[in-house]
Amino acid sequence: MFTGIVQAEGRIAARETAGDGARIRVEASALDLGDVAVGDSIAVRGCCLTVVAVGEAQLAFDVSAETLQCTAGFDAGQRVNLEKSLRLADRLGGHLVSGHVDGVGTVAVFEPVAADAGGSWRLEVDAPSALARYIAPKGSIAVDGVSLTTNTVDGSRFTVNLIPHTLAVTTLGKLGRGAAVNLEVDLLARYVERLRATPADEGRLE
Repeated sequence: MFTGIVQAEGRIAARETAGDGARIRVEASALDLGDVAVGDSIAVRGCCLTVVAVGEAQLAFDVSAETLQCTAGFDAGQRVNLEKSLRLADRLGGHLVSGHVDGVGTVAVFEPVAADAGGSWRLEVDAPSALARYIAPKGSIAVDGVSLTTNTVDGSRFTVNLIPHTLAVTTLGKLGRGAAVNLEVDLLARYVERLRATPADEGRLE
């Protein structure tokens, strides 16, 4: 589990074919690797990946074909948000994020809210239509692994505001119109739908 509070930016230094997917090597010098070991989970651009090798300033991950098909942003040279998995004693600064990307959205609008430099920016994203039902105004959503609060929802398009701090410490400040972003909807929305769709006596222990 993660919180959606990005701890560092990294860069995909290399991507090689491995089995049915790929092995990526992430330059992660800005992330404290002192407590990172093989087998640990790291959120890379919002996607939970397992560390398969640790170098002095690099981490390696194996990414399956299934993951590559339903995510974006794992090509060599791309900047990625990094977050180590949540410990039970950690503060939950964002919201509960599983690192299981639900779909890829497209940036429709990315512009400053006001003409004054240094203010917040408005980000509008077109989500896949199948995810629209899980996105609610003033709800939580993870965009490229960053925990954000939705301001408005219109069909499958949602709007969030990005404050200067978020723009400075994550890759979101480098977005542009048409960019692909990884989306994870609120866990609670998915469980509520499952409960509503399942008859009360289904699966009841006898």
